[in-house]
Amino acid sequence: MGIEATVIEPYWNYLLAIERDVSELSRYVEFDEKNFACFSIEIARILLSCGAEVDVVCKGVCSAINPQCGADNIHAYRTEIKKKYPNISKFEVTISRYGLILTPWDEWKKADGVPQWWTGYNKVKHERHTQFDKANLKNALNSLAGLFVMAVHLMDASGYNDFVTCPLLLGIHHGGHVAGRQFGGAESRVKFRL
Repeated sequence: MGIEATVIEPYWNYLLAIERDVSELSRYVEFDEKNFACFSIEIARILLSCGAEVDVVCKGVCSAINPQCGADNIHAYRTEIKKKYPNISKFEVTISRYGLILTPWDEWKKADGVPQWWTGYNKVKHERHTQFDKANLKNALNSLAGLFVMAVHLMDASGYNDFVTCPLLLGIHHGGHVAGRQFGGAESRVKFRL
């Protein structure tokens, strides 16, 4: 009896784990514009998890692009990543179940732009006692979408060209980024391309 094991990037499985938490959250807080300012301990946990993982994945993208870059903050990530992916600020993510289209890196259109959700993440991380309202649904959804965008870009930058488990909620808005799909068993798999 044998087991064949393939390499699955841990950042992808971590993204899917956070996404499951967000999906569970949707049973209690409707993903509607009227609720975007809603904040809670659970939303804070999701925002903090996404923000920390975005930091890790951005470093990975930068290292894959340029192993000597040493980028270690959002400004350095923006500079390095936009060299290879100048249109990342336009990358749109869908949560079609709720009719949402998110552009989580939109602020990177500006030379010194920082995503609002990233600022919110840092406010919650460092000033939670006065800035807890930044742990809101809008920031959490955009941080998850931002993580998804970076994970797809990390696959591209590192040359990962295999199928991964399909996300439950997240999709890419414009076509042309899906290189293939596999169906069968308990889960579907997808291959992305940029």
